[in-house]
Amino acid sequence: MTTAIDPNGTPSNALRSRNRPVPLVLGVLLALVGLPLLLGGLGLSWALATQRDADGFFTLPSEHLTTSVTALSSGAVELGQADSDRFWTEHDLATLRLDARSTSGSVFVGVAPTRDVEAWLAGTSYDELTDVRTDPFRYSLTRHGTEGTLGSTPGEQTFWTAQATGPGTQRLVWDVDPGTYTLVVMNSDATAGVDVDLTVGARFGFLVPIAVGLVVGGVLLIAVGGLLIAYGVHPAGPAVPTQRTTVPVGVTETPRPSPVHVTGFQDEHLSRGLWLVKWLLALPHWIVLAVLWVVYAVLTVVAFFAILVTGRYPRSLFDLDVGIMRWTWRVQFYATSAIGTDRYPPFTLGRSDYPADLDVDYPEHLSRGLVLVKWWLLAIPQLLVVAVLAGTWSGSSDRSHLVVGGLIGALTLAAGLLLLFTGRYPRPLFDLLVGLNRWVFRVLAYVSLMTDDYPPFRLDQGPEEPEPPRPAGAPPVAPFSQVEQTAGDRVTP
Repeated sequence: MTTAIDPNGTPSNALRSRNRPVPLVLGVLLALVGLPLLLGGLGLSWALATQRDADGFFTLPSEHLTTSVTALSSGAVELGQADSDRFWTEHDLATLRLDARSTSGSVFVGVAPTRDVEAWLAGTSYDELTDVRTDPFRYSLTRHGTEGTLGSTPGEQTFWTAQATGPGTQRLVWDVDPGTYTLVVMNSDATAGVDVDLTVGARFGFLVPIAVGLVVGGVLLIAVGGLLIAYGVHPAGPAVPTQRTTVPVGVTETPRPSPVHVTGFQDEHLSRGLWLVKWLLALPHWIVLAVLWVVYAVLTVVAFFAILVTGRYPRSLFDLDVGIMRWTWRVQFYATSAIGTDRYPPFTLGRSDYPADLDVDYPEHLSRGLVLVKWWLLAIPQLLVVAVLAGTWSGSSDRSHLVVGGLIGALTLAAGLLLLFTGRYPRPLFDLLVGLNRWVFRVLAYVSLMTDDYPPFRLDQGPEEPEPPRPAGAPPVAPFSQVEQTAGDRVTP
């Protein structure tokens, strides 16, 4: 196997790739807007499916209310303009349901225009419910009216919009209309001393369309954003070839032992003190990566459903997620997780000649059933290991906090101190750090649904991926570290 050479002696695919920043940024913004819409729609759909009763009502727990005067009222509730907001009435946007049971006799519950209720109750004392809280339930009462008795019972009045009266539990169901209304609970005979158990429920006809709209809108925005991101990161010209294996003619290249390929090559000379500020110098990268990892999470959710339906990880989304992992590894290799180079990381998702590189083999097919359990259940042992390597939770009786860094952070700090005081970065320590990071990225690719190959419980140290076992007598294969140079350099066949 040899690299193709054009007549001028330049590798035919060695032109530098160019990203398209405008669709990339627009795609990220659309995905960031679509994610909360999707999550809100899914949350509302869950509430509609699990929190309503058989009649479609959201119901609060029954509460006990009591007063020594003639009636309890809700006070004035404004529900739009009665003359103009007829859309409510025509489409039954909301329905109120009240179940009232008197502990001492017959009960009346009704809702009516506020002006009619206030005019009728003006001749007696009644309490208005104020400052009602539900968790825990509590309320205050404000006294209105004057001492006296009503000359008629509530059932004799004709101004009620909806009412229910009688012994036992009485149910009022009211299709909410625009206007200003007051709810009243009292004894059926209008005597003083109200003691009732009241249950309030509500049904909203507009929630189902809202839930559907949020889910559909979120999916569309994420999908369009993902396509724009994929278009933005797709090279406008041929990509720069890097980190390629050169295999002698007539030799068949064997597959790598892991679909996740993590490499990192230590600089021959490293600054003693630069590592102290690399994390600060990398701040622009951290800002970009914070946004990209939100996109990564969104695209992983999209890929979950794609794999569940088709058994395939959409290639454009796969390449973008690999690019985000690659960018992250380069920045970590530079600043926090290996400090193996003083060369500033490039702002690109694509591959380059940077000392640190990452790639994941694209799977032509993924298990539809395995996608349901591998990212959480099957990955639990690996996630426990990663928690030790990359960071662990700790806490006390009154708080918990995240201890970042883990074993990788501690060893990187040790490497930095050795470099600062001795000017040396021991190669075995560097090889160990690359191996630990390799383990973390293998698990990340697995839980991100990018492969069905379970990460091995094996620490592969060193700058390159280990060679797979080869048959006895087979000719050697050139190492993965053999890198083609940038455009214009001749590649020897």
